[in-house]
Amino acid sequence: MSGPKSYDDDEGRTSPLIRELPDYESTETSQLLGAGHQRRESEEAEVVWDGDKDYEGLPWWRRPSVFWLLGPFALFTLAFGGIMVPKLNLILSLVCRQHFAERAAWDSTRPVAPVFVGGDNPQCQIPEIQAKVSTFILIMSFVTGALSAVVAPRLGRLSDRYGRTRLMAFASTGGLLGEILTVVIAKYADVIDYRWLILGSVFDGATGSLTAGSILSQSYTSDCTPPSKRAVYIGYTHACLFTGIALGPLLAGYLVKWTGSLLFIFYVVVGCHTVFILLLAFVIPESLVKSKREAAREAWAKEKESREHMMGSWLSRIQEVNPFEPLAILWPTGPGSSPKLRTNLVALAISDTIVLGSSIATGAVIILYSGYMFHWGTLKSSQFISALSFVRVFALLGVFPLINYFARVRPAQRRKANGVVTREKHGGADMVDIWVMRVAILSDVLGILGYIFARHDNVFFASGMLTAFGGLGSATIQAVITKHVPQRKIGQILGATGMLHALCRVVGPVVFNGIYAATVKTYPQAFFVVLCALFIFAFLTTFAIRPAVHWAYDDEEDEQEESESSPLHRRRELFGATSTDHLPIDEDQVRVE
Repeated sequence: MSGPKSYDDDEGRTSPLIRELPDYESTETSQLLGAGHQRRESEEAEVVWDGDKDYEGLPWWRRPSVFWLLGPFALFTLAFGGIMVPKLNLILSLVCRQHFAERAAWDSTRPVAPVFVGGDNPQCQIPEIQAKVSTFILIMSFVTGALSAVVAPRLGRLSDRYGRTRLMAFASTGGLLGEILTVVIAKYADVIDYRWLILGSVFDGATGSLTAGSILSQSYTSDCTPPSKRAVYIGYTHACLFTGIALGPLLAGYLVKWTGSLLFIFYVVVGCHTVFILLLAFVIPESLVKSKREAAREAWAKEKESREHMMGSWLSRIQEVNPFEPLAILWPTGPGSSPKLRTNLVALAISDTIVLGSSIATGAVIILYSGYMFHWGTLKSSQFISALSFVRVFALLGVFPLINYFARVRPAQRRKANGVVTREKHGGADMVDIWVMRVAILSDVLGILGYIFARHDNVFFASGMLTAFGGLGSATIQAVITKHVPQRKIGQILGATGMLHALCRVVGPVVFNGIYAATVKTYPQAFFVVLCALFIFAFLTTFAIRPAVHWAYDDEEDEQEESESSPLHRRRELFGATSTDHLPIDEDQVRVE
């Protein structure tokens, strides 16, 4: 007779199967401890990942996978990266054109060379126009960031109830409308004021912008990816973004050179947005099956009804429109939550905001600093940004899968060879996640220290390449956040972190540009000192994160449903027993499903 099969518990220890099906030593003991056992059963059942069961029997073209998303997302990020420099040049020429037109209206004695929209206009390289362009871009960024901070988390929450793909398509429509408006303004610059470009920022922000697209793509990936591979697959989407940032400007430059028209690249971008939206709406399979969407809607209705009962309908409506209400998910209370869960979520949100928010807010200042200290021109700065992006892609596509293979896949294969049943779990961070976060953030700290002390451009360049490995941290943090909550709250939790990213997009450039402007004459490295302190703080927060902590269940009904699907409940049904019966376990009759 073979021995009992075993499985891995939350802490990585191998335990006999009898641990999964707890026995009762006596009827009296079961009466005293039955409720506690049922609760533990419910919590343990919650952490088992069974996402593949949702798609059983479906043909391959209807089975969701991150690989469905990578191609269209790469197209989208190429358009996003390719448009940055041409749009800046277009805005510069539009502002310059109107500036000289207004000056000629009140002083016709000063002749000015004609300004070509999107062309090479050396007469525009004067402080007055540079200041106007800088201010206008700051206004556009503020409008987009502020609106997306409000909209993106709500789209994330809605996606839990109505699905990911069509809301991803909706999030892209704002960018499409914005670029169409840009083309119209550029073609009719004589009659349309360039300030109408702000309306394009309104369109983009009102549909969530890139922030919502990132949230929803990571939610999609989390739905159809087991926890052991989630960080790697989310890293694939990050790699698409960095590839777009690296290759987009290069491809855009060649397109403009070959066609001789700056507007051509905007037509291409409009086409990319259109294809992306159509693929999401009609081709890419949805990752949330209908039953889970309906369950999420029912849970949301009950939660809303409970809130209205406790607070009153008037206060409940005020809470719903509170712009910071989405952040409440980072401090969960009630059934299934715990102090450790709250500590983990807050620590992860702080680390994620610093790591990703800093990359959003500091890029322009780093370029300004390199030009000031090392006299880098456009070519050298472009090479630096491209190299930085390619190293991030290498880390995410090359290094990260290797780490996951040797730290997770190989040990799982050895356990399986020894007869240990390994189950995919949805139970928070493990020590692999935590150490990847620490090492990645530490590489950022060391790279920023290199920025501070670099007095030669080669040292500065090498320090940047070291910070590029910090990209492993952002992918891991976002994957770990999704592993702390039930599937029906993945979009909601990522929406909260997306709101923090959007706020960084608004506040970060103002803060970091202000620090640099105030200290550039006395100590230009002060900006990096502040940045380094932030990353050291993020590194320290990782020591507050505890493994195997998760939100056990949503509410009492979920607890009952999970308990009914647990192995203990099935054993009782098999023997026709009640919760207080004494049931000896024959290990030869019990099998792991």
